[in-house]
Amino acid sequence: MARFEVLMARKQAFSKEAIAEVVAGDPDGMGIEALQRAFPDASRRSLQRYLAALTDEGVLVAEGSARARRYVAAGAREDGLPPAAATGPAGLPLSPAGIRVREVVRRPPAQRRPVGYRREFLDGYRPNRTHYLPASLRAQLHRLGRSPAQGRPAGTYARQVLDRLLIDLSWASSRLEGNTYSRLDTQNLIQFGQLPAGKDQLEAQMILNHKAAIEMLVEQAEEIGFNRYTVQNLHALLAENLLPDAAAGGRPRRTEVAISGSVYAPLAIPQQIEDCFDLLLAKAGAIEDPFEQAFFAMVHLPYLQPFDDINKRTSRLAANVPLIRNNLSPLSFVDVPEDLYIEGALGVYELNRIELLRDVFAWAYERSCQRYTVLRDALPAPDPLRLRHREAIRALVSDIVAQGVRRNDPGRIRQLAAALVDPEDVGDVVALATNELHQLHEGNIARYRLRPSQFREWLAVQE
Repeated sequence: MARFEVLMARKQAFSKEAIAEVVAGDPDGMGIEALQRAFPDASRRSLQRYLAALTDEGVLVAEGSARARRYVAAGAREDGLPPAAATGPAGLPLSPAGIRVREVVRRPPAQRRPVGYRREFLDGYRPNRTHYLPASLRAQLHRLGRSPAQGRPAGTYARQVLDRLLIDLSWASSRLEGNTYSRLDTQNLIQFGQLPAGKDQLEAQMILNHKAAIEMLVEQAEEIGFNRYTVQNLHALLAENLLPDAAAGGRPRRTEVAISGSVYAPLAIPQQIEDCFDLLLAKAGAIEDPFEQAFFAMVHLPYLQPFDDINKRTSRLAANVPLIRNNLSPLSFVDVPEDLYIEGALGVYELNRIELLRDVFAWAYERSCQRYTVLRDALPAPDPLRLRHREAIRALVSDIVAQGVRRNDPGRIRQLAAALVDPEDVGDVVALATNELHQLHEGNIARYRLRPSQFREWLAVQE
């Protein structure tokens, strides 16, 4: 007996629980037409209301939009995803839906249907009503990502792990773009400015651009968000010296682009790109859960391709915006298999299916948390005095270097400090800033918004 006939034979009473049970029995999910056949006595409006409630509660996951929308059970596994049916490279568990997406996008391009940008995929997402990540998965990610800096100013935890984050995220994100630097090469470049022999200068530029973009996110943690300033400046920093048209850095796209290895054609009309970009940012900014925000950015920024190039890199760093702001463990993408990440992106481009990319996202975040848990547990408690005067210390160090003040000129340093803090705090700020000056090197000057040329001139004065 066919599955539909079995459902009809059961003559289930119409309720939210019955809908959830029917959907859970079909690993492929069900659209509203199929559900109406399963519950012929129910009105379409009532069915839609129950489906919306089940989606809001995280019991079901809505996939696709308009007529193509279907509903899939969130699953019984602790992470809220369907049980893994197989593992991919690096032991990454793949859900049945993720496997189906992978099978489709791995077909030769000639066997895949060419598609364009579908505005309804973005239009159909309702912040805090639609959830790409089931409630149970979001809860698990919150447990994994919790840090000792909860409740402190935005970016506190990211600053505590900044040295590790700069290397991990710069290296891993660059590697997903084909960069051949090793993690040690990346560390030597970021910390000491050492270029490995035989490497392309473009690879060094890519990594240094990541470093600058990450520092912007951490330094401006209280101001960043899903707005044009943050995303366009992220792109500009990541694109520096890498685009044929230097003016294209941070500027919404004005030309057609093609996606290598894909049958997907992004939007080509500049006004439509701008409109969708603004809508994307508005929807992302309205999402309350930081992990849903992060994944939404990973899905929709590359899908829209708002910039001439460097869109996936921008999306990976943008995914860290809500994590840094909420003092959650960052997402470094270390160990993420390049082929699965690309196939997950292709699933979004060509099918508007998020399952494979969601598998990669959830696994990648767990791996990132494992790396930072050890570091987090070894961190000393933040110095409350340094935390209270953080902005004043940064401004004072910046002024000292920019004005060429010598480290051993306490009178001038106190004079500069007096313009920044109350008289009773001058002594503490001078002492803390002096300590920072002795630890200053080219690998950390960006946190004080200093240029390498300023730092070198200041060093010459010390001698």
